[in-house]
Amino acid sequence: MENATDDIKHKLDIVSYISSFIPLNKTGRNFKTLCPFHQEKTPSFIVSSDRQIWHCFGSCQEGGDIFKFLMKWENLTFSEALKELAEKAGVKLTKVNFEDKVWKKKERLIAINNLAAEFFEFILQKSRFGTKALKYLRNRSIETKIIKKFQLGYAPQSWDSLYKFLLKKKHNEGELLESGLLVRGNRGFSYDRFRGRLIFPIKDARGNIIGFSGRTLEKSAKDAKYINTPETPLYHKRETLFGIDLAKESVKKENNIYLVEGEFDMISSYQAGITNIAAIKGSAVTREQLTYLKRYTDQITLAMDSDQAGEESMKKAIIEAEDLEFNIGVVTIDYAKDPDEAIRSDLVKFKKLIKNPIPFYDFIIDVAQKKNPIADAYGKKQFAEEVSEFIGKIKNPIVLSHYVKKVASVLDVTENSVEALIRNLRRKRKQRFSVITQKKSASEMMREVVIQKYLLSRIFQSSSPFQLAEDIFKTFTLDDFSVPSYQKICQLFLNYKKKSRSFHLDDFSPRLSPELLSTFDELYLFASTEIEIKNEKIEKLVYEAKRYSLKRKISQLLSSDKSDDETVKTDLKSISKELTDVEKKIVAL
Repeated sequence: MENATDDIKHKLDIVSYISSFIPLNKTGRNFKTLCPFHQEKTPSFIVSSDRQIWHCFGSCQEGGDIFKFLMKWENLTFSEALKELAEKAGVKLTKVNFEDKVWKKKERLIAINNLAAEFFEFILQKSRFGTKALKYLRNRSIETKIIKKFQLGYAPQSWDSLYKFLLKKKHNEGELLESGLLVRGNRGFSYDRFRGRLIFPIKDARGNIIGFSGRTLEKSAKDAKYINTPETPLYHKRETLFGIDLAKESVKKENNIYLVEGEFDMISSYQAGITNIAAIKGSAVTREQLTYLKRYTDQITLAMDSDQAGEESMKKAIIEAEDLEFNIGVVTIDYAKDPDEAIRSDLVKFKKLIKNPIPFYDFIIDVAQKKNPIADAYGKKQFAEEVSEFIGKIKNPIVLSHYVKKVASVLDVTENSVEALIRNLRRKRKQRFSVITQKKSASEMMREVVIQKYLLSRIFQSSSPFQLAEDIFKTFTLDDFSVPSYQKICQLFLNYKKKSRSFHLDDFSPRLSPELLSTFDELYLFASTEIEIKNEKIEKLVYEAKRYSLKRKISQLLSSDKSDDETVKTDLKSISKELTDVEKKIVAL
């Protein structure tokens, strides 16, 4: 397997591969971009062509090779990533001599779900038990080809028909419980979760069936309209979008995705030719869903239900999407309760609506007006505060001015009063952020460590590493390192320097232990990040690193049990003098 991974890495350049997903910008020897795995405004995601690695120096603090990137990007196990990259590289996997237990479990659960989907499809299409559900779909104008495309099915009104079917297929009760297809009752007996329901298989972006949604055909008050697969090793509601497997290519092409609430909203739209569409799972759009969508588009159009719950869902989505810097539009449906009904009522009208979404700030103002009567001062206050929470986040001064005028006009107040309210809200938000930042700063790396890390990174990225090392280590010595792993790497580098005429990355890195190699990879990329010390003089940073070391040594001597010894006093005097000289040089620089 090791040969296979090496062959894949040799044939697939990590820079070319990652740039097929996200844009990369050259920075010295490396490449950088905004991290795709968390929200940030300053690029901290660095990719190295020399080392064939990537690392995030932001809040993720993760990194690795081409395999680790694909695993994180698509939420795959190593086995899945290995198979996909091998196929892309044209490498045949003959012997894979390791056991990926996580993938084996996922593979087994996917197989169970595939069998369950076949069972539900058979019941719907070829048994008398599915007649009612099939008629229900016809009445909702769902075509046969769409029924088959979405693999819609029916779960019969039986306690154990699926259970018995899957047992015959050599799957045990424990696996079926873990898949979410079975429920264990209070008396210890297991039974089918989905009974007497129309079934919608839920797939991930790769087309794997990860769960199911079941809709009742009865209007009984005691039954939930929909029930879904619970959280399993495959299905995570907050990350899931129904129909994304069919929509993703169209989303990329259109650079826009329509988000709706229900399965039928998505299916009816897809049938009508609106293919860049997906349905959320849960009551609101989640950050996890949006973070995933950021890979495909930066434009979202919300087309939720026209009731109050739908409006609240859109407001929550707007807060999350705005934070992730999406362009957001909102479709307001005034002639039907949801997109599915709107399509069946007047498809032409619906298509016109979705082609002309309103800006989400206008939507926020409209919703606030409906919610807060502005006939008195208290109503105006409620309206203004609710709207200003959103308006105050606008950065473009022209757009901000437009909405300040609009809000002032609605309230019949001066623009100055609206601006004052926005300033006040911003001040409060800044104070809250300041508290968070202070807490964060306390846990971040000390400047001393950052400088040491940066100096080593500059050496390894330099076109003349040995010469730069000589310049640095005239002042800052091996004993001055406060991080043991940095000191060990530096020691190995200096030993290598004594025996070699020039520095070769591919020759040096194999000399490091696996533990030190991961630290070295991070060090190598660090100088490419947007760190504050980047524009400071190397010479000044060297003296500052030395100052930290001298202060640390003084502190250690003062806290020593032998602090009164003459030898210690002499050492203190000598180090203090050296510290004074170093501080003078820092000031001079």
